[in-house]
Amino acid sequence: MKVSAFRLTISLIISLFILDSCSKIPITGRKQFRMLPESTLMEMSLTSYKHILDTANVIYNTADALMIKEVGDKISKSVEEYLSGTKYASRIEGFNWEFNLIDDTLVNAWCMSGGKVAFYTGILPICQTETGVAVVMGHEVAHAIAQHGNERVSQGLALQMGGVALDVAASTRSEETRQLVQLAYGVGANVGVLLPYSRKHESEADEMGLLFMAMAGYNPEEAPAFWDRMNQKGGPLPPEFLSTHPDPDKRKEQLEKLMPKALELYEEKNNE
Repeated sequence: MKVSAFRLTISLIISLFILDSCSKIPITGRKQFRMLPESTLMEMSLTSYKHILDTANVIYNTADALMIKEVGDKISKSVEEYLSGTKYASRIEGFNWEFNLIDDTLVNAWCMSGGKVAFYTGILPICQTETGVAVVMGHEVAHAIAQHGNERVSQGLALQMGGVALDVAASTRSEETRQLVQLAYGVGANVGVLLPYSRKHESEADEMGLLFMAMAGYNPEEAPAFWDRMNQKGGPLPPEFLSTHPDPDKRKEQLEKLMPKALELYEEKNNE
């Protein structure tokens, strides 16, 4: 019975990977693993977003708050125009974009599933200009379009299922042995799967975000300068294999490789 349960769990994990292997991300074309319908993530995000806005100090109608909304509107509309009529159009179904500025010293911004965006005032000095804000906005919007949140949740669910299967396989061993096996599995999964995927998501959002900001008419040449300022703010960095973000030099190198394509989109937009 225990062996059958183990085989069933492994088969289920493999089936889920195969089932969604045809899902690809716009621009990068990377195959993506998702176990949940995006509508589920959107519903959860809406609840979380409302709670955050209700408990945070949201800034309305100031120059900075209006700028956040303007940049967000420009980039989201450009992204929708780009995806419309393509096989990726379903990526924005059910999106209801919101862009809010929160008064907080956190150097951060994020975009939840469904287009729920928040900027913290702490990141504005690093952005410096509207174009700097567009670098961050494009990056965060890219996370939502790529459905990275869904992918991360799906990975976590799959790893939990793998852990259950491993525990079944080790059930005939002593309790101490089982704990050691589970500990090794957890560390291996974190370093071997979750962190690399986190770095992959960040690099992917860099690539997509650079093109998204250019499509909206913002000069993509500001992106490397912004990330330089962000890296200087961050202080000492952990080894890349234990970091959720890509190595700064590699990040800059990637942006420079993508720059000709981004500048072409930027020029097209400004010549309309």
